Amino acid sequence: MAHHLNPKLGIWRTTTLQAAKEQQKIYAGGGTSLAGQKRARDVSIPVTDQNDVGTSRKKHQGFGGNLPKGPPRLTASRIEYADGFAGRGLLSEYSQRQAFAATPASTADPLLSLSHPAYGLPRQLVANFAALGIKSIYPWQRQCLLGPGLLQGEKNLVYSAPTGGGKSLVADVLMLKRVLGDRDAKAILVLPYVALVQEKVRWLRNAVNGISRESLEQKQQDQQKLWAQRADRDAIRVVGFFGGSKIRATWADFDIAVCTIEKANSLVNAAIDECSVSKLQAVVLDECHMIDDGYRGYLLELLATKLLCLDQPIQIIAMSATLTNIELLKNWLHGHSYETHYRPVPIEEHLVYDGKVYAAGTTASLLKTVTQLDSRSQPSQSMVQPVRIIQPSEHKELKDVMLNAVVALANETVRAGYGVLVFSSSRAGCESDAALISRALPALAEVDLAIQEKRLDLLGDLRSLNPGLDPVLEQTIPAGAGLTTEERELVARAYDSGVLKVCVATCSLAAGINLPARRVILHNARMGRDLVGRKGKDEVGETYLCCRKNDLEAVVDLMHAELPQISSCLISDKRRIQRALLEIIAIRLATSRESLDNYMSRTMLAYWADPSSIQKIVEASLNDLQKMEFITVDDYGGFHATRLGKAIVASSLDPENGTFIHNELQKALQAFVMDGEMHVLYNFTPVSDLGGVTINWRVFWNEMQQLDDSSLRVMSFLGLKPVTVNRMLYGGVLSETTTEEKEIARRYHRFYLALQLRDICNEMPIHHVAQKYDMPRGSVQTLAQSSQGFAAGMIKFCETMGWGAMAAVLDHFSDRLKAGARADLLALAKITFVKSRTARIFWDNGYKTVAAVANADPKELLPILMQAQPNKVRLEARDEQKYKDKLLAKAKIIADSANRLWQIEMQKDLEEE
Repeated sequence: MAHHLNPKLGIWRTTTLQAAKEQQKIYAGGGTSLAGQKRARDVSIPVTDQNDVGTSRKKHQGFGGNLPKGPPRLTASRIEYADGFAGRGLLSEYSQRQAFAATPASTADPLLSLSHPAYGLPRQLVANFAALGIKSIYPWQRQCLLGPGLLQGEKNLVYSAPTGGGKSLVADVLMLKRVLGDRDAKAILVLPYVALVQEKVRWLRNAVNGISRESLEQKQQDQQKLWAQRADRDAIRVVGFFGGSKIRATWADFDIAVCTIEKANSLVNAAIDECSVSKLQAVVLDECHMIDDGYRGYLLELLATKLLCLDQPIQIIAMSATLTNIELLKNWLHGHSYETHYRPVPIEEHLVYDGKVYAAGTTASLLKTVTQLDSRSQPSQSMVQPVRIIQPSEHKELKDVMLNAVVALANETVRAGYGVLVFSSSRAGCESDAALISRALPALAEVDLAIQEKRLDLLGDLRSLNPGLDPVLEQTIPAGAGLTTEERELVARAYDSGVLKVCVATCSLAAGINLPARRVILHNARMGRDLVGRKGKDEVGETYLCCRKNDLEAVVDLMHAELPQISSCLISDKRRIQRALLEIIAIRLATSRESLDNYMSRTMLAYWADPSSIQKIVEASLNDLQKMEFITVDDYGGFHATRLGKAIVASSLDPENGTFIHNELQKALQAFVMDGEMHVLYNFTPVSDLGGVTINWRVFWNEMQQLDDSSLRVMSFLGLKPVTVNRMLYGGVLSETTTEEKEIARRYHRFYLALQLRDICNEMPIHHVAQKYDMPRGSVQTLAQSSQGFAAGMIKFCETMGWGAMAAVLDHFSDRLKAGARADLLALAKITFVKSRTARIFWDNGYKTVAAVANADPKELLPILMQAQPNKVRLEARDEQKYKDKLLAKAKIIADSANRLWQIEMQKDLEEE
């Protein structure tokens, strides 16, 4: 997925390769729910009549006239109040604040202040919370935290609270109490998505800023000397671990590890195997309802079960907004449970149908409204009447009633000075929505000069990142979810601060990042479930569910549906039980049949499945693991992992994929093609979750015609035949009936993706790769990121198997993949702000080493940085100096970073001498 921002209008949108050609199409499809956080009104945009669309073409003072001309502007439709509602209060009049029950202040209840002695928190931590906007806590948080044995770490906790109700703070307080109470204490916080990990790392670093752990009286004198030598050891070190990161999952270099599910499981495995897990005192499982996820959920169950089997006190804190059978988790984790439905922000829900806006204060009334509107229902006296009417549009682009409503509602929000999230059912639909909304928003002349300048700065920052800037999208700067980490962070920060006004995205954005919005618009009926609000600076929030007639029945069914109860996924696939058993045998947590049975009795599966059926599956899985030569059984009935079994666990593979990888690497050891890069990159390509990749056989055939001898030998070595590619080009079918056929099909898929990795490593911009292979830009970026994590696993696999030479070769190319550059740029790419594209410009200008950059005057680097920002919309002469000053500041940071790297290099040289 890719998201795009228009610098003139401050709109961020998703896109795909073909979306620009389909901007006027109307899309419909499935989706999920979203939480929108409200943001304070931005007074930089004047509140004007919504039909004043700023058609003046006068240049804004301070800017040149070389801004690209876009398509003709549109006039958003007027939204009027229906008869009988005009005098009842303006639902969308943002200057009017709706009254709601205030949260009791800490003066009324002292326990609502985190400074209360009952919580035992350091003053600096309380001050940091206050700086982050947490002045007091809600009554439900107080009641939850004061549950039996929780603050003392004696009891596990499972709790459920609506999104935006402050549920994360409870876990943060309990986790930080454990970490701050002991200098050796470790904690792990588990989140489902990379973006959430990165966001949480930033938040926690701010929360623990300036805090030193208290001295413990029992420390020995020599230990105290060690602390004196390492003063920074008292600081709380927060580190993020996720698939695309280069950080090794080491236990020694963090106090709080914020991890994806896979990384957390790997980290705990390593700690148990190395006997260092005794330092672990708290584990937080956020979004724990994902234990029911068919693809990754079982790893959460494996992780928690291992913790329950350890003979040490580890406080497990599990939370979710959508737990329906919390008692199951409570019993499984032997913990205290707590549920609340408190929402600090009232949500005004609306149904938009046929150009009319219907109010629905609660889910029940929304259901009533939809049911009455359904054509199958008989009209009644109590038929809910619309509160507002969206006038038809005179523009042909907005003739579709639902699309016209989306544009009008978004335009109204922005002109009132607020942020809005628009969710569409597809990436291409987002592109279409964003293009039309942007044409109705305030013109550039209406936007504050400071905001314009910030948007242009964002444009330059995004252009300097690894993927480069798609020239076709030059006017709508790409950014956001599905692109690189840096892009997501830059754009999210800009939207959060009000520099950007509209975000149009697919619903998957809701799972990846928290963004503030006063109004959430869903351009599809099937996105309308479980809409909630996030506490922000506004007192009320709004959700608008835009619906077509054909979707009314789906809405009714959706609103009738209840959240499913969570259950174990361990027996839904035999590979999951196999992986569970192989892991605990490999890390020596359980090696006898009795201990294996004890482990299985502690799984969530044991709390609802028939014990005899579990026994049968365990028996069959142990036999399969022996046949695959992953484990052996000694004369006393003890189980032991083979070297291959340990390698599979170390690389975080499931047994079936481990077998495939082992066979692939064994072949490579016999005849590794070293005179090119395709064989290495092929082994970096993930083996799982390839079902969503569709090979464009025309592209495959074209690339095959241009392969050099080395790459053709790799194809031949893998059993990939040109005649098969040619047959597929003309409508052939790749059979996947037998195991052998499935493995061949998997090799074709991997090789096709490896071709993309080859281009990325050779500095082809992401958008060019996407265009070349007919894939969404975000999908290519995801491939690059997931391949980095998979490469780390392959390196561990080779190291565990004793294949050191292979591991060294893979490690070198892992650096190239991360940098998106050829080998000559790897050193330069380590410098702050110097990514692959910028690094090449430095190289071409004679700065070919870190030392050369370190010894350069920042003023000498200024022209190079200007080269790295081509076609930037320039300020007029009087602002030229400001532009250069900003680049000079960046040049100084680059020089300082190069100096640090150079000093490290010189220190290593001295040590080697």
